[in-house]
Amino acid sequence: MFSGSPADPAARTAPTGPDAPPAAVPSDAPTLALSIGVPPLPTGAPPVAVTADAVPSGDGSGSRSRFLLPASLATAALLALLMALFGPGLVARGTGELRIPGAGLTTLLRTVLFTALAVHLGELLAPQLVRPVRGRPRTAVRSWSVYAALAGAAVAAGQIVQLAAVSGLGITETYATRDGGLLLLIANGLVLAAGCAASKRPALALAPLAVVIGAEAIRAHPEAYSPEIGAALTVVHLTAASLWTGGLLYVLRTMWLWRGSPVAARALLGRYARLAIWLYVALAATGTASTLRRLPLDVVFTSAYGRTLLVKLALMTVVSALAVAARRRMLRDTDPALAHRLARREQAVLGAVVVVSAILTVVPDPHWISMRP
Repeated sequence: MFSGSPADPAARTAPTGPDAPPAAVPSDAPTLALSIGVPPLPTGAPPVAVTADAVPSGDGSGSRSRFLLPASLATAALLALLMALFGPGLVARGTGELRIPGAGLTTLLRTVLFTALAVHLGELLAPQLVRPVRGRPRTAVRSWSVYAALAGAAVAAGQIVQLAAVSGLGITETYATRDGGLLLLIANGLVLAAGCAASKRPALALAPLAVVIGAEAIRAHPEAYSPEIGAALTVVHLTAASLWTGGLLYVLRTMWLWRGSPVAARALLGRYARLAIWLYVALAATGTASTLRRLPLDVVFTSAYGRTLLVKLALMTVVSALAVAARRRMLRDTDPALAHRLARREQAVLGAVVVVSAILTVVPDPHWISMRP
């Protein structure tokens, strides 16, 4: 199509017929490369690695993937939105607990906040798993840290506005409250983390992210009974959960880019799986301790907190089963395709766990039910 273009001088002057010499490479090869979607190389430049996303699939599976992936993400986002908005009301139905103003919106904002922490911490951890992989491709996923941190800062600021509207205070007066001050600290910490992520030393974001996690742990435990213990447990629990969820997301994105190098992809998933075992142990230990100190056994089924916790435990059981299945499949097969599919399902269920965890921070403290006459 391009060689016969009237605008090409070579096409008008070159001889034709059986005695014609072999066609030379056109001098406008960079323009031709751009027209078919491949970026041209500058003269004398060394060869560069092309990301796997730029390689089309000849059997049409690439087109199907490009269609199915956005549809799946849109469906998951819609389900998460519905869970966040209506979940607090559903778990509190019939419990007799006080209604929390704006519980659905608060849950949604906190879901985004937890997701932002997971994405950012995962991108700080997972590259340490990628680098030692032998024979790995030169491709690397794009960083989402800056966007995640800014989104987290925005929803923290949104919680300040919501708190001011519910309490009838001005923004300045809201800053002076305990929750308002902690939310302001969280928002500023995430803005600073975004700046670190955009710099040449993204690892510096660890410091402001640690402040954010500490402030969130204090904010989530306003109870008068041993709040320091609850905050310490939450610091470990939230850090481990963020590393697990965000690390798995980064690993899955990298494995998709490395789908043409199954040995390297399998090695990366194996390295993550070994780390995930310790993260799981930390989650189980801190989650059990937090439950024993916060949830009286006689209100497990009659409080919103207890019901939400049961849902979270059920989801974590599914996550555990998928993680074990992916690890077994990875040990048996050299092709990581099935293990990758199981890990994607694990990631999807972990997304639901994040929403349920946000609901847990919104529903009332269950102690007051057990103390009712």
